[in-house]
Amino acid sequence: MTIIPAIETALEKEGLTTKDFTDVLLRLLDFQIICRDESQVEQHYYDRFIRIESLVVEYLSLLGIRLFHEREFTYVRAYPPGAEIPGWHDEGDQPFNTGLRSRLTQQETALILILRSQYDKALCEGKLDDQGCAMLSLESLNIAMKNLLQRSLPESLTERKLLFRRIRQLRLIQLATEDVLDGGDTWFRIRPQIMSFVSDEALNILRGSENGES
Repeated sequence: MTIIPAIETALEKEGLTTKDFTDVLLRLLDFQIICRDESQVEQHYYDRFIRIESLVVEYLSLLGIRLFHEREFTYVRAYPPGAEIPGWHDEGDQPFNTGLRSRLTQQETALILILRSQYDKALCEGKLDDQGCAMLSLESLNIAMKNLLQRSLPESLTERKLLFRRIRQLRLIQLATEDVLDGGDTWFRIRPQIMSFVSDEALNILRGSENGES
């Protein structure tokens, strides 16, 4: 039995079609993450993924793509070949360059590192909500960026909106709308997905830099 008929047979047992299977694959490849609580659309994809998880994992593994499935917070993230998955040991030498890998700007990288540090702080202080999210104000974020990286958020509101839109697309924060980013009293939620996006090693480097300058 070739792979396609084998997949079709497995899908039939779940009452799904090859299009359902393809849709889940494309969603993961396009967005790199499916987060159930993000929207009704992602709830739809996540619930289908759950039904055919083993098929998706096996199929993507042929391409060297690994999945991290966080069942408690109901999300799954795809990692390209050679990518480091926080909390997982590397599985040998794998090619590094791939179109699936997200290429972050310096500003995005800086913001994500600070978000991880602030999430860890809230985690240690027991200040996570029932969904495992940490609340953070825009003012506190700016202060943390200045203290840890000697950087600030973009002064241009347009650039700031684009930056936060990208972080939202990665499902690392929850923010009602970018239109509220012009005030320091803006609050948003850092999602637990930040833990599977930034490794402990990267966070330790940030902390080391902070301690070296203090």
